[in-house]
Amino acid sequence: MNIVTDVILPLALAFIMFVLGLGLTGADFLRVIKQPRDFFVGAVSQIILLPIIAFILVKIWPIAPELAIGVMIIAAAPGGVTSNLLTSFAKGDVALSISLTAIISLLCVITIPFIVLTSVGLLGDLNINQDISLFSMSRDMFLIVTVPVILGMLLRRFASGAALKFEPIAKKVSIVLFVIVLLGAIVAERENVKDYFAQAGLITLVLNIVMMVVAYYIAQLLASGKEQKKCITIECGLQNGTLAIFVATTIFGGGMYVIPAATYSLIMFATSLIFVYLVRKI
Repeated sequence: MNIVTDVILPLALAFIMFVLGLGLTGADFLRVIKQPRDFFVGAVSQIILLPIIAFILVKIWPIAPELAIGVMIIAAAPGGVTSNLLTSFAKGDVALSISLTAIISLLCVITIPFIVLTSVGLLGDLNINQDISLFSMSRDMFLIVTVPVILGMLLRRFASGAALKFEPIAKKVSIVLFVIVLLGAIVAERENVKDYFAQAGLITLVLNIVMMVVAYYIAQLLASGKEQKKCITIECGLQNGTLAIFVATTIFGGGMYVIPAATYSLIMFATSLIFVYLVRKI
């Protein structure tokens, strides 16, 4: 048994999603009704435009089918929990960021299986086990993603004092767990990692930059203000790398499928911090 992928990875993802739930209240969901335009722009950009751009890239890029599927997995992932923090640094709309992360994270039990399995069919990767089904993938993700979020929200609702005290510590622990998962995924493929990074590094960099640029100008055209534009750009640039690694490992067996999630996870923080620096004074 690989202790990193079989034990640490699922527990780390469950804990990270639990921490997300700790920070949520009913207002984060009701805000969608009060701020529908900004939420809709952000959600469509992340759930629809990002996978479309990723699919166009993997179709025109000379890349192995396994790596192409890996790119689609990271493109289908919801925003990372650190997007809320970076939105704050950028002086963006943190409340909108929380709402987008929360709702898209809950929707991902449907969107990720649909996007990834549709991509598998369109890309024609015949090496993939045909027994993978939309239902089984959604079920597994529900247990590891949705249930921990709900448990975190329940703790926040019925033991708010304890939840508020635990949340700052839990966020730090979740960052450490993410680093462990990322390093574990890289170490597991250490013999081939240089070649894989050479193949997947540039395409994930291009995907990240293109999507942030597209999101920025779409938000400039359709969102209600500067704070919302910053938020939407960051949400579309930062993905939940732990969740993407989990899907690539548990559903597709890891290997080359994990590498795009690893390269994107390393790249996205650098590009997002550069973006924060550029727009902080705007």
